[in-house]
Amino acid sequence: MTDSKNINNPVGQGGGQRKRLSRAERQNNGPHRNLDRQSAADRKAELVRKMREKARAAESAGQTDDDAAQD
Repeated sequence: MTDSKNINNPVGQGGGQRKRLSRAERQNNGPHRNLDRQSAADRKAELVRKMREKARAAESAGQTDDDAAQD
């Protein structure tokens, strides 16, 4: 008698041919996704840092223009 045909016990694959998938991995939520999310968070943090630096530079340039206009 053959075993049931589900993702973790497919018929015709023999013993140990396929890696058992956890529920999270079947939903594409495995440990590799955590790395993807971490790299995305790193990229976002870098972008935010660059935007803040540009805003500070523009703000300081605006203040020097205002000071020159007041004189």
